[in-house]
Amino acid sequence: MAFPKPLRALAGLAFLLFVFLLFQPFRTPTINSKPENKFTEEWADPNNEITGEPDGPLWRADDYTANNPNSPRINATLLSLVRNNEVMGMIQAMRDLERTWNHKFNYPWTFFNDEPFSEEFKRKTQAETKARCNYEVIPADHWDVPSWINSDLFEESANILLEQGIQYANLVSYHKMCRWNSGMFHRHPALANTRYYWRVEPKVHFFCDVDYDIFRYMEDHNKTYGFTINLYDAPESIPTLWPETLKFMAAHPEYIHPNNAMEWLTDSERRPEHNRKANGYSTCHFWSNFEIADLDFLRSQAYEDYFNHLDRAGGFFYERWGDAPVHSIAWALFEDKSKIHWFRDIGYQHIPYFNCPNSPKCTGCQKGRFTDGEKFLYKEDCRPNWFKFVGMG
Repeated sequence: MAFPKPLRALAGLAFLLFVFLLFQPFRTPTINSKPENKFTEEWADPNNEITGEPDGPLWRADDYTANNPNSPRINATLLSLVRNNEVMGMIQAMRDLERTWNHKFNYPWTFFNDEPFSEEFKRKTQAETKARCNYEVIPADHWDVPSWINSDLFEESANILLEQGIQYANLVSYHKMCRWNSGMFHRHPALANTRYYWRVEPKVHFFCDVDYDIFRYMEDHNKTYGFTINLYDAPESIPTLWPETLKFMAAHPEYIHPNNAMEWLTDSERRPEHNRKANGYSTCHFWSNFEIADLDFLRSQAYEDYFNHLDRAGGFFYERWGDAPVHSIAWALFEDKSKIHWFRDIGYQHIPYFNCPNSPKCTGCQKGRFTDGEKFLYKEDCRPNWFKFVGMG
């Protein structure tokens, strides 16, 4: 018996649908050619372009000998918080920076420790430079855990942070270090007559010859902060830092500079989950293991009041507030953003990140390299946001 034509057509379509569904499990999935997110997109990293010196005037290495009391050196120092057992890592960092810059300008080194430096540390570090070395002990009241911190709450909070994968959360010494670097170091009497500092940590690397006085550049061009690397922070380590900052801003609107970098601090487009977990803060910050800065900013009433507010809130111990986000938020809010400078010509590495300029003055640093680690680390780069909202000045 012949089926009517419409039924034959319907049966044919049903058969084709059956065959299509039958072979779906074995079909090769379509690969989406579009990037999964903004971090896999290509962007024009300015470190791939030829990098020269910043616009002048620049002070060259004339009459900067170490024993010249009339040299053009200003009140500035290379600064490091370091322990005696880190002496070899400190020597490696000193050799790099002396070779690329300080042997020309002979700025003093100032080393801080919460215990006295050993004679071995003093002998070995002084041997690396013709400049004067100062060895300072941190006063106990600058280093110790404040009296208002509850030790039981600290331990409980540290365990929660460890469960969330936050490094060093249970190390009291690490929390002390973050607090000291955030708001105590500039109060040390040894820095009373110092205007600028360049922070240097053990084991870091410097790759590029720099032939001008960095500190004079800061002074002459009215810069108060200089950085090389700009990252996202772990939002789990700072969930209440921005809410506490908002409280402070509400109480002191007079401290907010009209030409601030608020957009950089609050961007929610590039990494929305970070902004959500940090309660409105993008978590972008200058990686402060390298920072060249004006101590007068840290001595200002705005910064002193801000640090004291944060200190009383307890987040240096109950969370893991670092000096990097604290300094970054303060400079971005209370300072004219045009006074913050990207030192693109200084080649630098602190594992696992780099600042690698495209310059004949650099050796051992691949131009445009951000990291030599895993590819997922590229998403930690917040420079595109800084360039977008502020620029490259």
